Amino acid sequence: MARGVTTLLPVAEAQARLIALARPLPTETVPLVEANGRWIAETVVAGRTQPFADLSAMDGYAIRFAEAPGPWTVVTESKAGSTLPVPIAPGEACRIFTGAPMPPGADVVLIQEDAARDGDQLVMIGDGPGRAGKHIRERGMDFLEGDLLIAAGEHMTPAHVALAAAGGHGSITVRRPARVALISTGDELITPGITGRPHQLPSSNAPMLATLLGRPGAIVTELGIAPDRLDAIREMIERARDADLIITTGGASVGDHDLVKPALEACGATLDFWKVAMRPGKPLMAGTLGNSIVLGLPGNPLSAFVTASLFARPLIAALGGATRPFAPIRRAQLAEGLAANGDREHYVRGMWREDGIVALDGQDSAMLTNLTRADLFIVRRAKAPPARAGDIVEIIDIA
Repeated sequence: MARGVTTLLPVAEAQARLIALARPLPTETVPLVEANGRWIAETVVAGRTQPFADLSAMDGYAIRFAEAPGPWTVVTESKAGSTLPVPIAPGEACRIFTGAPMPPGADVVLIQEDAARDGDQLVMIGDGPGRAGKHIRERGMDFLEGDLLIAAGEHMTPAHVALAAAGGHGSITVRRPARVALISTGDELITPGITGRPHQLPSSNAPMLATLLGRPGAIVTELGIAPDRLDAIREMIERARDADLIITTGGASVGDHDLVKPALEACGATLDFWKVAMRPGKPLMAGTLGNSIVLGLPGNPLSAFVTASLFARPLIAALGGATRPFAPIRRAQLAEGLAANGDREHYVRGMWREDGIVALDGQDSAMLTNLTRADLFIVRRAKAPPARAGDIVEIIDIA
């Protein structure tokens, strides 16, 4: 049965209703490299202090600042990976290398370029360090033991992996990947690479969505192409019941051969909404089928790309426990003007130029050629007035 499925919803409301259907997936503890691209399930706390001591940021000599310009007697050496060197007394210096611990008693590094050494005797020949503490990375400058390094819900990036490793962690707890099942519908579709008849179309949505969504946070399975028959679509939906997210493409509109909605209802699905006030992508539906979330995307390739970017990817992030599932909306300056917009929010393919951003020619929802040139979507709100060159508009990066 359906609940409020015929209302043309604003994009923001439809997104909020979709995310409300998501429940974070179970957790698992994995090695750091495997965690990249997934979402943190438990906060990551530093197990050590970084740096563990005051360290030299340059090659040179550790000295007492008040004694510049010397002379000094070099009495010890410190290199990266060594324990704390012996203290230095007044008039003494320590040969030191980048990343090495500072000896007690020293408060500055005289860089190698500013120093002259003859045997154990050292003098300053350049401008010197200028102040106490120069060229020193202070103990705990990055983080202290017990500090919060990564909050739950953060998306793991290579930088997060490095931070967790530096904090003493070899593995962390993340959400397991979402299981996503893709179903393509349409009598006209054939598998890409197969020679068909002139009226048949290679199925481009499935490989596009598999690569758009199939990142470390999701495991995507393509179930194939269902012909425009209620029993065939229903059978394929039944095969997808173990998925966390079932995505269909095509058959979501109101034509005689648009059978995804009745097939879902025949399987017992509850639809939360159907049709969104956006272009491209109006015939978008969402609901639940048992423990699965169902997302019906339009069949036109650009419409499928836009709706997957705005709905499917954030939904996968929400299933992963993301605190910020949506791509950020940024602002940029137009290099060329735009016409007034109609009643539906419009996601215009655009690209960067040296003087700003411009809309690409050819915005038809079936065209793929200029999607490869697009850097971003220009967000045109419903009933937006004409925009002139130099105006600031909202954009969403295409990732």
